[in-house]
Amino acid sequence: MLRPTRTQRVRKTRGKKQPAPPFPRQHQRRPGIEAKIHPAPRFSAADYKGSGVLFNKVALITGGDSGIGRAAAVLCAREGAEIAIVYLKEEQEDAERTAEAVAEEGRRILLLPGDVRRSSFCKRAVEKTVARFGHLDILVNNAAFQKQRDSIAQIDDQQLKRTFETNIYGYFFMARAALAHMREGASIINVGSITGLEGSAHLLDYSATKGAIHAFTKSLAANLVERGIRVNAIAPGPVWTPLNVSDKPASDVAHFGEHVPMKRPAQPEEIAPSIVFFASPIHSSYITGEVLALLGGETTAA
Repeated sequence: MLRPTRTQRVRKTRGKKQPAPPFPRQHQRRPGIEAKIHPAPRFSAADYKGSGVLFNKVALITGGDSGIGRAAAVLCAREGAEIAIVYLKEEQEDAERTAEAVAEEGRRILLLPGDVRRSSFCKRAVEKTVARFGHLDILVNNAAFQKQRDSIAQIDDQQLKRTFETNIYGYFFMARAALAHMREGASIINVGSITGLEGSAHLLDYSATKGAIHAFTKSLAANLVERGIRVNAIAPGPVWTPLNVSDKPASDVAHFGEHVPMKRPAQPEEIAPSIVFFASPIHSSYITGEVLALLGGETTAA
């Protein structure tokens, strides 16, 4: 893992130092590769001790190659789950690193390159997961597309279509395919965003999809409660992932996350435990339809 530069400040969280702005100026072409980010996003959660709460379960995670998805894959594996991850073909390098990290936890992993915008691919990804592991217990909808624009006039039809097809159609396609195989006790976790709660002046289409994800979460939870399948969402603030490094100018990346009360973005390893919490019936059997905001000290989200 890359080390912070000497000039980079860090802040403590429960005794552990986490990177904080100013970061090195950097920018990547979409979708962004985690292996090229400096400092490297932290996903291993070395202080997190597994207790087997997901033993013998199977988790399918979209966008599992990097960022929140990678950290979720590692921690679910540490809790005993077998893992399948969906990712774009150009993210193969990151996916292979995630596979190594899951293997280090002693669990199996299935790599599923493809695009969640295609309903047929989502169906095949679920079927391949069930064929490999025998069942499916956890779906984490995490894959996302984001592109900042200064005004609505700059959002062309192609961008609007891609944002909605990735961020909400993909969630719907994956959930529909997964539910054909899920049984009582299963869990779906959707990754929303603070932008879906508060809006964003420069992420009009992205924030609209995140708001849709929150509503989809609550609606699907109500629809599935009698089947004993829980559906919840998390709504993070800024997180140090390829999604943001590939969407912002290098000068903005250097100051990413400094506006929140903790004065830094979250690391993926700080977000993933909430996914484990919702995935585990031991921890959250009485919780469904919840949107959990993870905002680094901000308390005003609706």
